[in-house]
Amino acid sequence: MVRVHAASPRLGFPLLRWVSVFLLLAGLVLGVVALVQYSRVQNRLPADTIVAGIPVGGLTREEAARRLLEAYSAPVELVYGDAVIWLDPATVGFEVDVDAMLAAVEAQRQSRSFWAGFWDYLWGRTPPRVEIPLVARYSEARLREYLEKEIAPRYDRPPVPPQPVVGTTQFSAGQWGTVLHVEQAIPLIERALFARTARRVVLPVKRVPPTRPPLHNLQVLLEQTIDLAEFDGVVGLYLYHLDSGDEVHFLYQQGQEYPIPPDLAFTAASTIKIPIMVSAFRRVDAAQEPEDSEVLRWIREMIILSGNDPADWLMENLLDPNLGPLLVTQDMRELGLENTFLAGYFYPGAPLLARFETPANQRPDLNTDPDPYNQTTPSEMGMLLVDLYQCAYRGGGTLRVAWSQDITRDECRLMLEYLSQNRIGVLLEASVPEGVRVDHKHGWISSAAGGIQTLGDAGIIYTPNGDYVLSIYIYRPQGLIWDIHSKLIQRLGQAVYSYYNPPKP
Repeated sequence: MVRVHAASPRLGFPLLRWVSVFLLLAGLVLGVVALVQYSRVQNRLPADTIVAGIPVGGLTREEAARRLLEAYSAPVELVYGDAVIWLDPATVGFEVDVDAMLAAVEAQRQSRSFWAGFWDYLWGRTPPRVEIPLVARYSEARLREYLEKEIAPRYDRPPVPPQPVVGTTQFSAGQWGTVLHVEQAIPLIERALFARTARRVVLPVKRVPPTRPPLHNLQVLLEQTIDLAEFDGVVGLYLYHLDSGDEVHFLYQQGQEYPIPPDLAFTAASTIKIPIMVSAFRRVDAAQEPEDSEVLRWIREMIILSGNDPADWLMENLLDPNLGPLLVTQDMRELGLENTFLAGYFYPGAPLLARFETPANQRPDLNTDPDPYNQTTPSEMGMLLVDLYQCAYRGGGTLRVAWSQDITRDECRLMLEYLSQNRIGVLLEASVPEGVRVDHKHGWISSAAGGIQTLGDAGIIYTPNGDYVLSIYIYRPQGLIWDIHSKLIQRLGQAVYSYYNPPKP
């Protein structure tokens, strides 16, 4: 008989236990592996990490530092006109603080617990994005020094002033220049240094207009103009710019410039009628005179028509019947004009009332054989016109100081208005473009032989680039030829006008 035994239920228990143990050990191993892998991940920056605008997720600290330094060590492109300059950031002391930025990344990572991060890692969850701004510094002082001492001297283009055109009385047009605008450039370059991609700067520049050439250039051109005309006489010229105060004053003969002071005496001829007009207005109240009064009519005819009879009438009736010319001389002395005088009337056979020795007519080196009846110098006639202008338009000048109760601003303007009506179409008038106002008085005197020996013109010229006074007298003992020598004064005036009003660049 065969016995059959039932299986014991305890025979399956060890197998389940071993399966459980195996699963437990497998889970433990996988957990350890995952933990090791997570620990390795922790040695790198979080996946979605951006530092200073550069993705560095998954890189080691060393790799991230290298990438950051490479990005911000790239040169900044500076553009100055057509030139391209590469600025090494180190030149201006630019430094990226890599340690500070990576420490900020680490600080954000440590703000979450290790196990919370591990849990997210196990479930494949991406950690939150980490963004760290750029931390860097540079030296503004070094950048300023670089721009001022390296860039500006090398790339600035200074303006070119107008230059005399050889063989003419003209100045060429100048050229504009460019100058680096350092104060505006600094923030632009700073922005580029701290930028990841926009590292190109078009440097701001200022356009600089051409400067006026040195005043000496004008005098050289004037003297060259005299030489080109082959003028062998004496030229006296006085220029005063009423805005800038520029002054040119010279005596010249055949390539030689003579010293000043003293100035040189020339026969004043009809230019002496400017002092006569001033003396007349000192003694008449123009505001009380009707426009058609006899006094104002004689003044107009004396200046506009250069009449000698009106000049004599004014001196006889407003000054003194016998000593009128000497009162004109006295008035000029009160204004400080020691070389300007009138010693007799204009009518033929008028007696010489006095003889005047002045510094200008006592020079031993130059002599223009000046008329003992009336004399002046280029500078004194010029200064009298300066005083008229200052009185009329600036409310000052010697006339207002000396005779504040006798001559008004309106009277000075009226005198200049009369001078502006002295239109002859030659001399200083012909030296300027049509429409430019010229307040002037001209004059000449003939020698005993009948030819013109002294020719002069003194006036105020009103121009776009400022008003100026120009007084020119020329003398030639052998006589002057009108067509030739009147054009010499015209060309000298053209040179002055062109100097202050060159063609636009």
